[in-house]
Amino acid sequence: MRQTVIFSDEPGWHGKSLGEEFAARDIGAQFVSLSECAFDLSEEFPSILIPGFDALPDAVFVRGVAGGTLEEVVVRLDVLHALEILGVPVFNGGRAIERTVDKGLTSFLLHRHGIPAPRTWVSESTAHARSIAECELDGRRALVLKPLFGSQGNGVIQISTLDQFDAYVPPAGVYYLQEYLDAGGRDFRDWRVFVIEGRTVAAMQRRSRHWVTNRAQGAVCEPIGPDPTLYALAEAAAAAVEIDYAGVDLLRDGNGNWLVGEVNGIPAWQGLQRVSGVNVTQRLTDAFVVKMNRYAALAATG
Repeated sequence: MRQTVIFSDEPGWHGKSLGEEFAARDIGAQFVSLSECAFDLSEEFPSILIPGFDALPDAVFVRGVAGGTLEEVVVRLDVLHALEILGVPVFNGGRAIERTVDKGLTSFLLHRHGIPAPRTWVSESTAHARSIAECELDGRRALVLKPLFGSQGNGVIQISTLDQFDAYVPPAGVYYLQEYLDAGGRDFRDWRVFVIEGRTVAAMQRRSRHWVTNRAQGAVCEPIGPDPTLYALAEAAAAAVEIDYAGVDLLRDGNGNWLVGEVNGIPAWQGLQRVSGVNVTQRLTDAFVVKMNRYAALAATG
């Protein structure tokens, strides 16, 4: 039986679902926190110490990277990088996590690849950020300020005046500002598209009375019909950050144009699986096994 690690601090529904799919394929899986792993560089050959493993696992599924100090997070990502260097397939890999956990880098890559996305500014300078606010907050437009590292809509605020900007204290000293997109209507909506290995497998609409439309903030998940334009844009966004699987969040502006808001490298899919009728866990496991088999074949041929 092949042995794998699912990196997660809180397995919950997702962990149980993945564990069942892995077991159905005769793949053993252990849940380990990246914070419990360590480097042993005392011998000639470098070692990655993973609780419960005497040798390297056959593959790694990244379901969560715990927050912490900059040094703690760097070491956790270093573990993912090192495993890949040692020939272990990691799904999603360290570089993909870095590109998506950092909203500034995600936004840069989207714009670099010509993918429509909200206008965005990232700066450590309060003076620079305030000059942007002075230009943007003209009575007709608003700005959204987000933590550079964050998820599930936590810490996201909307400002429409300079007084509100001046009262804002940026997390960790970095201003991440985006234009606020008002599509009109009483309800607020965005769309989550789940992309695995470059292809859309499921999508849904999230609707809320609040402009922050994350499910964790109380939004309602609703099924949607196929939309090739929506799917193509989400797939392009996933390709821009070079990722195995992603939850791509899309918005519509007042003219009905699609824009990519975020690309999530450790997305949840419980709500999506429920409303779409697609077994997302099964699709993820299928792709994970394909990657694991590909690495095993390469190793066998030298």
